[in-house]
Amino acid sequence: MSRAQQFILTLSCRDAKGIVYAVSGLLYQAGCNILDSQQFGDLPTGDDGAAATGLFFMRVHFEAPAHLADAAMLANLFTSVREQFGFTAEFHSVARRPRLLLMVSQHGHCLNDLLYRWHSGQLDVDIPAIVSNHATFAELAQRYNIPFHHLPLAAGASAEAKRAQEAQVEALVDEHGIDLVVLARYMQILSPAFCTFLRGRAINIHHSFLPSFKGAKPYFQAHDRGVKLIGATAHYVTADLDEGPIIEQDVARVDHSLSAQDITAVGRDVECMVLSRAVRWHVEHRVLLNGQKTVVFL
Repeated sequence: MSRAQQFILTLSCRDAKGIVYAVSGLLYQAGCNILDSQQFGDLPTGDDGAAATGLFFMRVHFEAPAHLADAAMLANLFTSVREQFGFTAEFHSVARRPRLLLMVSQHGHCLNDLLYRWHSGQLDVDIPAIVSNHATFAELAQRYNIPFHHLPLAAGASAEAKRAQEAQVEALVDEHGIDLVVLARYMQILSPAFCTFLRGRAINIHHSFLPSFKGAKPYFQAHDRGVKLIGATAHYVTADLDEGPIIEQDVARVDHSLSAQDITAVGRDVECMVLSRAVRWHVEHRVLLNGQKTVVFL
């Protein structure tokens, strides 16, 4: 099966009857072969109906005939159906490798994990750049033959200085055609303007089930409180600090016998796993935004 002829369609709209029929029927009429299809309607159910968005979501992995193996042609094919149901639809070529920019400060476990997964073929992406406000991981980037951009920020830097540094990152995003920015323990608060620029295409890893244990040394805080479970949360970046739509979470059990350093090591393992899953699901177009939440098709 040729990857060049495989596509993923993602769509969202107000829920209505006939969407699945119309989409699958149109693909059939065009000579496409559906390989996998998932859908979800966020509809009111009982007492929790007030929290439902009333939106419908769909992800379809299909193979197109050679004469239709182009995302723009497929999008044009769906014009009338898209207008009928008012849905937002995107066609993604499976053959196109998403392009990532990784950002890191001075904790390199998530960076190292993502680079290993990419190098070993577990993460089907291209990584044309790594950005850091410290020079700590320049040698690591060099070992993987990835350009490393040291964009320092002095302690207590002004808002103007931070925006100037962020503008350099924005220029790299544009220059390299970046699809996703991954904050692999990049320990800087991003400006609202930068968050707007990256909307829907930046993922952060947080060292707990949000919003617990914010700030410095979170695992030491957890140790002091005698927690029994520690976790990590991967979420999209928004201007509301650490409150963006959640993509993935996981936990690990700890007990009184572990030191703060032991808990930190366990927590970092969880962070790596959670972030790598979130990144992989995003680049496989499995994550759809649903207001302040996400729909993740696995």
